[in-house]
Amino acid sequence: MIYSRKIYSELLKHSKTPQVTVLTGMRRTGKTTLIKKLLSDLPNKNSIFLDFQRLDIREIFQEKNYEAIRNHLISQKLYPKNMIVVIDEIQLMPDATSAIKYLHDHYGIKFIITGSSSYYLKNLFSESLAGRKKIFELYPLDFSEFLTFKNVNFKALNWKSLQFNKLEYNRLSSYYEEFIRFGGFPQVVLAQNQSEKLDNLKDIFSSYISIDIKSLADFSDERNLYNLAKLLASRVGGRIDYSKLASLTGLSRPTVTNYLSFFEKTYLIKTVGVYTRNIDREIVKANKFFFCDTGIANILADISGGSQFENTVFNQLTKQGQIQYYSLKNGNEIDFILDKKLALEVKETPTSEDLSFLLKISKIAKVNKIKLVGRNISPKFDNYVWGGSIL
Repeated sequence: MIYSRKIYSELLKHSKTPQVTVLTGMRRTGKTTLIKKLLSDLPNKNSIFLDFQRLDIREIFQEKNYEAIRNHLISQKLYPKNMIVVIDEIQLMPDATSAIKYLHDHYGIKFIITGSSSYYLKNLFSESLAGRKKIFELYPLDFSEFLTFKNVNFKALNWKSLQFNKLEYNRLSSYYEEFIRFGGFPQVVLAQNQSEKLDNLKDIFSSYISIDIKSLADFSDERNLYNLAKLLASRVGGRIDYSKLASLTGLSRPTVTNYLSFFEKTYLIKTVGVYTRNIDREIVKANKFFFCDTGIANILADISGGSQFENTVFNQLTKQGQIQYYSLKNGNEIDFILDKKLALEVKETPTSEDLSFLLKISKIAKVNKIKLVGRNISPKFDNYVWGGSIL
């Protein structure tokens, strides 16, 4: 199942280069499992795995004499040349990047690093390891990875040219509904029943609040962060209104702004900007936001079926290209614009009227290609693609 992660082949390829390989993403997306598989697949076995959750391992990298760190690695039966050092949970000791830079530059040590958030990783590595590293981001499973984890056969086709396929819908719709409700964290996908899935999701979010926030930020009030996350989940797919959120939570506007920035940098949410090719006909709107995993959003708030579906489609599309949304002054919108070329409207049960509306608005937006994305069977209409076909 490790090979079913689409990121794996590129990650393995880069792990064979001299550059520092960095894998980041939200907690429990499978980073450690992926890295351990990498170690077993790399031809160079002159390697060591160091877990920064262990205090004794962190103590090694607190040594100010970087030569002493190298000597310790050699004492672990590593050969001095062509050494591979894997560090898991680097965010627990961000100052270690100075030692990594020194050992990489002076001795050519290959480092493979994981961390549970981009909050520090991107900034730290962009400053201290400029030109020496590549950052890979691991998200929860997309639907094709979900099906592979479930050992379900499927064929990925060019969904942009497809119409509704009843046979494929009948075969896979139960899996897609599970994906919409519980999301794509590997541990949740592999859980045997709904109760276990819900418990896992609650545990993942609890770990995010109690571990990531404490280790990555100076926010002292976990309750306010939790309440804001719940409020966001109830408004998923909407525009960000900082003043409204501040009023509802009792927090200051700057505090809400900082919290949302943190949520995005730690992979809880993702924002979507406005498509602005035709500036005279549209008004600049605030960014919209979505949760990076629909299962997490669902345990935080009672979300409508339409919002669950739209959030799921958003996460599927993020693997396909750049996403924006389009809005006119009169309030009419297009849900998503993909790569400035394809207008997508998400409807639970699409109709011919929805297609006519999308065609009209897309002409104003000057986007030539359009597609309806549906969740259910439409009784007398099939000119749309089923959401589960976006693989």
